[in-house]
Amino acid sequence: MPVLGVSVTIPPPWGEFLQSKRASYGDPQALAIPPHVTLLPPTEVGEAELAGFEEHLRAVAGQTSPFRMVLRGTGTFRPTSPVVFVTVAQGIPSCERLEKAVRSGPVERRLDFPYHPHVTVAHHLDDAGLDLAFEDLADFRADFVVDHIDLFDQNGDGVWHPRVSFALGSGS
Repeated sequence: MPVLGVSVTIPPPWGEFLQSKRASYGDPQALAIPPHVTLLPPTEVGEAELAGFEEHLRAVAGQTSPFRMVLRGTGTFRPTSPVVFVTVAQGIPSCERLEKAVRSGPVERRLDFPYHPHVTVAHHLDDAGLDLAFEDLADFRADFVVDHIDLFDQNGDGVWHPRVSFALGSGS
């Protein structure tokens, strides 16, 4: 069964920068996961549901206006989870509405934790690696317009591959 995820992918040049930073901290998932803000975490979707889910995403995106996102500084989920992330400083309400709308469709997914938009930059590293990521990106800032959302799939190689993008505000 395909494993899918929906996200706001961090555009160039910031996405490449954050991915290279994540790799430099020794995170083994750095090259398998493009920097993103999750809207739907990894979820198994049956082949029979796939066309309807893509149509749902097209409708959600079409009814959502593009919005400005500002990423600034770092945060962590420690001690609950060994994660360091770049914070979403602007665009949180838009992400929350998108996440809720994406999960309101034909694919159901319970969340393990309350939704908190962020960009992971270090995961499952030792404390020194997590501290390095937290300090190194403390002054990071990116400012861009989110004009689409992306559907990704993960095949047997463990890498997340873009499947299709859905333009925001297309009126579909």
